[in-house]
Amino acid sequence: MNYLKESKYLTKKDKNLKLVIEQIGECTLGKSENYFHSLCDAIVSQQLSVKAADTIFKRFLGLLDDKILSPENLIQIRHEELRAIGCSNAKAKYVINLAECCIEKIVDLDNIHHLNDEEVITQLTQVKGIGRWTAEMFLMFSLNRLNVLPVDDLGIKKGFMKVYNLSEMPTKSQMNEIASHWQPYRTIGSWYLWRSLESK
Repeated sequence: MNYLKESKYLTKKDKNLKLVIEQIGECTLGKSENYFHSLCDAIVSQQLSVKAADTIFKRFLGLLDDKILSPENLIQIRHEELRAIGCSNAKAKYVINLAECCIEKIVDLDNIHHLNDEEVITQLTQVKGIGRWTAEMFLMFSLNRLNVLPVDDLGIKKGFMKVYNLSEMPTKSQMNEIASHWQPYRTIGSWYLWRSLESK
């Protein structure tokens, strides 16, 4: 997707972020349309390095024997099989709980895009293993909601420190205050903060 309008808006509103946007260039925030796949990946990948998460998630998909990753197919996989491919005991329970919640429509992924941001978070956090941070990542990278500020994300905190020359980790209120100028495009501002950590 093209975010030129949003990026231009942010450069006018925030001189610190303007420098980052000019250095990084165009925002390439992606979108994942397979919601169930994204949530399973998020649960399996929690607290792992990117490399380890990729390895275990590939094994996870391999358990399906070329069937699509769906709640109905996942529910057929035994807990012991999930443990054998490297899922912790908790994560094995969490992905099964996600599948059960989707089948029972406690989480309605067919209609979740009709909900507002807080309603999405409320619905998703009913699943064991999905907290607010995971729900916010889903809003940003699956639903492409443009006004999300994940204040619990360590990378975002470090990005604020770097871009705004802060001497210590910012509080949630500090982050919300700075990012109030970004509305209604806090997601795009957050994306640039993450990317700022990759540059000198």
